[in-house]
Amino acid sequence: MPGALLRGPALAMTNGSQIMRAPLLDIPAPIPAGTSRSCRLHSRRTNRLVCASLTHRERHEDVAAALARRGAARTSLRLGLPSKGRMAEDTQQLLKDCQLSVYKPNPRQYVATISQLAGLEVWFQRASDVVRKLVRGDLDLGIVGADMFAEIAADSKDLILLHDALDFGHCHLALGVPTTGRFADVNSLEDLRNMPEWSAETPLRVVTGYHSIAERFFRDSNFEHVLLLAADGALEAHPAMGSADIILDLVSTGVTLRENNLKEIEGGKIMTSQGVLVGNRTALRESPELLVIVHELIERFEAHLTAGGYYSAIANMRGESAKEVAGRILACEELGGLQGPTISPVYKRDLSSNGAATAEVGLFSATICVPKNRLYASVKELRKLGGSGVMVQPMTYIFDEEPARWRQLVDTLGLDDSQCEAAVNS
Repeated sequence: MPGALLRGPALAMTNGSQIMRAPLLDIPAPIPAGTSRSCRLHSRRTNRLVCASLTHRERHEDVAAALARRGAARTSLRLGLPSKGRMAEDTQQLLKDCQLSVYKPNPRQYVATISQLAGLEVWFQRASDVVRKLVRGDLDLGIVGADMFAEIAADSKDLILLHDALDFGHCHLALGVPTTGRFADVNSLEDLRNMPEWSAETPLRVVTGYHSIAERFFRDSNFEHVLLLAADGALEAHPAMGSADIILDLVSTGVTLRENNLKEIEGGKIMTSQGVLVGNRTALRESPELLVIVHELIERFEAHLTAGGYYSAIANMRGESAKEVAGRILACEELGGLQGPTISPVYKRDLSSNGAATAEVGLFSATICVPKNRLYASVKELRKLGGSGVMVQPMTYIFDEEPARWRQLVDTLGLDDSQCEAAVNS
């Protein structure tokens, strides 16, 4: 009946398994159909409706957003960025490396600009709020970790993953299991699942900030009795304190796990994560200006990330002709470059012709792209072929053909040729 208190965990029953979420608060759970922002889960065993209410903070944010939307429609486009932590630093560094520096004169402000992208506001938010506000349409674009996207909106039809590999914030989501006690011999997910301790009365207690991912993972892994617990930070301490059995959290190097007597187990790695670019589907369909910005972002990101794996190597080489020099280089698999070498004559001043430039016979300049991790091997190969004076330069961009990720977006949105051309050529 209306006003009844939800006392106890919300149950999700799938194929006989029981995955529970411990409630944070006892909040009146309104039962009538149509109540906004409440999650209704149907139990197959009991045929009973169970409602899980939101926390006070989440409800307050939703009310504020709803009131904001009552005002006049906004005219600017919005990009959401993480406001704190390593993800925030790495995101801004990527933008800076792509010549898209964020201008934020006051560090206390939450709104900034990017001078190269006119009409785009940059809003700094918590990573989780970036995703939520993308879903609601309060933001048009966002850069977050793949883990946060998967937790909040992996199945959302409102969002489109525009770039899934921005090459920063690398980590993975995994289980952390104690190294001692009853878990000493637990080295795999199967070992964990088959422990006799787990029952309806004593479920496996997992503390995590990723309840949606955890629920899917344990359900798909055929765990029968799991209790998901919430905590803010310092998850590694909970097993030692006895308030949880294991943790499910992000892992970068694994040092924090080891220092707290926790270990990863075989099969316990749930997903890898890095920075991703996400867009609101409706905004992308309705705003030609947003498509122009997205096309530029994808192009800049792709060009910079591709260039990050290469050096440009330039060497002087003797040979009968440019074609003969190119043939020697292409015969070496190490020196293939992206599409092949660029060979040009070397010019010098001809003193007999009042210093006019003249090509030196038999001397050419060869330029190739070499993978960073094969730089020294490539230099040695160039020397074997007669190369000298080898210069190596970093590469900032490699703009190749139209990025595949842009073509994929065009197909996803069903854009016609005129819309696509307008975005590309603006």
